[in-house]
Amino acid sequence: MTTSSTASTLFDQLKGKIQQRQARVGIIGLGYVGLPLALLYSEQKFRVTGFDIDARKVEALAKGGSYIYRITGEEIQAAQAQGFSATSDYARLTEMDAVIICVPTPLDEYHEPDLSFITGTTHSIAPHLRAGQLVVLESTTYPGTTEEVMIPILEKENRGGLKAARGTSASENQFFVAFSPEREDPGNTSVARRDIPKVIGGLNAQASELAGALYGSIFNRTVPVSSPAAAEMTKLLENIYRCVNIALVNELKLLCLRMGLDIWEVINAASTKPFGFHPFYPGPGLGGHCIPVDPFYLSWKAKEYDFRTRFIELAGEVNMNMPYHVLASVSGALNRHKKSMNGARVLVLGVAYKKDIDDLRESPALTIIELLQKDGAQVSYHDPYFPFIGKGRKYDLQLKCADIKDVEEYDCVVIVTDHSDYDYPRIVRDAQLVVDTRNATRGITSSKIVHC
Repeated sequence: MTTSSTASTLFDQLKGKIQQRQARVGIIGLGYVGLPLALLYSEQKFRVTGFDIDARKVEALAKGGSYIYRITGEEIQAAQAQGFSATSDYARLTEMDAVIICVPTPLDEYHEPDLSFITGTTHSIAPHLRAGQLVVLESTTYPGTTEEVMIPILEKENRGGLKAARGTSASENQFFVAFSPEREDPGNTSVARRDIPKVIGGLNAQASELAGALYGSIFNRTVPVSSPAAAEMTKLLENIYRCVNIALVNELKLLCLRMGLDIWEVINAASTKPFGFHPFYPGPGLGGHCIPVDPFYLSWKAKEYDFRTRFIELAGEVNMNMPYHVLASVSGALNRHKKSMNGARVLVLGVAYKKDIDDLRESPALTIIELLQKDGAQVSYHDPYFPFIGKGRKYDLQLKCADIKDVEEYDCVVIVTDHSDYDYPRIVRDAQLVVDTRNATRGITSSKIVHC
């Protein structure tokens, strides 16, 4: 058999396995992206193995339990019935036909891309790479990461002299590579995961076709683009679009406060226009795994091309300053009540980065708590999704969830995350002072409320 025919056989074999639901799928990173993805593949009768370096996650899944609020133990157990298992043994990657990487891509202390999770994972994959495998990166990152960072490691450190399939050339010692950005939206119940179109950029046509077949088996629509870099840029555009527009309404909110106008009324009125306007809403700052991070990834990469993304950087600056606006609003509200921030008892309501989810990543509430503490406030918090806040990459709070029944004991209650199960009329009735950063108290008339 010639090299070319062997290579074609590798492609045909993998595509056939995918179409027949016989491909073994390995998913690295069992967090808010990887675990839901694993469940989607299990639902479609694929045998899935999840990989994670966190032994607690692996143990919880082995017991049929879940550590993500919106995923039930019953869903995990149903996946196990289809062959799903979790492990921290990366040697088992050699058993996989497709490997999907869903690891974090945060910023470092200098607000530059931290690719340590991607590079660490790639180093772990390389020794177990075999010919004919498909490797897909889903982690949000700057254009060029797949080709400039991940592929060189895989090619250098694998044990068989394997090369990523490029162009139309074929080889028996090749593997396939693609980038397909995750589009998870925690807490969104209006759009089913499989109805979210999946963007795919393969290193060559075969990789795109294989990735398209793999994702097409669980998503109702796939959207091929010309390269991994195009797919990487697509994800950044989606989130930078939101970042810039949120910055716009945040800045307009600050202006409206000075002018004595209600920004929420203005946005609702503008939303009645049936074309040319899409509503975005202000808040205490940005949170989550993408929107606060992605603009800095692109700004960092742009410098390589002697290009400064001034518009994007300005939006990031506006959004990063919102927690400081909240701090000033709380201080001003306390002063008007003849109280000092220093020594004041402050209750922060909601610490998740958005309502009705159990996700703390980049939450502005964490920054607000730290700022309040630095100014001398005695800060407590309540959030139905977090009984305790310990230590993270950028914080070390060591706080236990307070009792929501005791709001009258605090000098100020700050609504940072507007969870649906809060009884806002009761909170306003019982509290001494309420600073509302989310318009959660709309419709309630009280001199206690300060909109921020």
